[in-house]
Amino acid sequence: MISIHPLCDIPEIRAGDDLAAVLRDSLAKAGLWPLQTGDVLVVTQKILSKAEGRMVALDSVEPGAQALELAATTRKDPRLVELVLRESSSVVRAAPHVLITRHRLGHVMANGGIDRSNIGPGEEDRALLLPLDPDGSARGLLAALAGPEAAEIGIVVSDSFGRPWRHGVVGVAIGAAGLPALVDRRGEEDRDGRRLEVTQIALADQIATAATLVTGEGAESVPAALLRGVALPEGDAGAGALVRPLEEDLFR
Repeated sequence: MISIHPLCDIPEIRAGDDLAAVLRDSLAKAGLWPLQTGDVLVVTQKILSKAEGRMVALDSVEPGAQALELAATTRKDPRLVELVLRESSSVVRAAPHVLITRHRLGHVMANGGIDRSNIGPGEEDRALLLPLDPDGSARGLLAALAGPEAAEIGIVVSDSFGRPWRHGVVGVAIGAAGLPALVDRRGEEDRDGRRLEVTQIALADQIATAATLVTGEGAESVPAALLRGVALPEGDAGAGALVRPLEEDLFR
């Protein structure tokens, strides 16, 4: 059986905070420390980005010509559009109230993954960028939280993505450590003895989405959750393995 535990008492995170220590304290208060083999800690991108100082004051951003042009098309704040362009390798779609780009990490997402909701109190108009290296950040948390007995645990950094041809958002892994983010079942046989040819399982995405059942997506959002009892396959590949290479893009 898998259980999902929200970590509700995490304080407002500031740049430079020791996120591993904050998470350890929250786990202890919830009676979930020390971590056990089969535990997966899901940390939302928002608190990781805050701890890593990825907050930007929009007043400090000077939009360029491309940003001004796209802002007129999308009807978005030119300063926000400038940040999106800085975070992105290409623009996939621009339309009124829509700006979809390919993020520098490879994710195709709205507004370059930049968030302006639930980012904490502040007088200035601000935006929160994705972590520079979510897989690296996940590895750092894994090293800090696995404990002296090095329990076999996983860390997933989650974000909310929309999906083509589907309404609504779901949890998606943008960082992972301690587990194979993508499980390749190709070459195995199904129960009828047929060889699997295309089956790959986005395990880290499954875990991220499961966690959103308790972390939520709106004003009630909780910054982290623990999944206990996950049967973790062998392997340790980050969420970068989930990004489909450009040469495999079927819709360009």
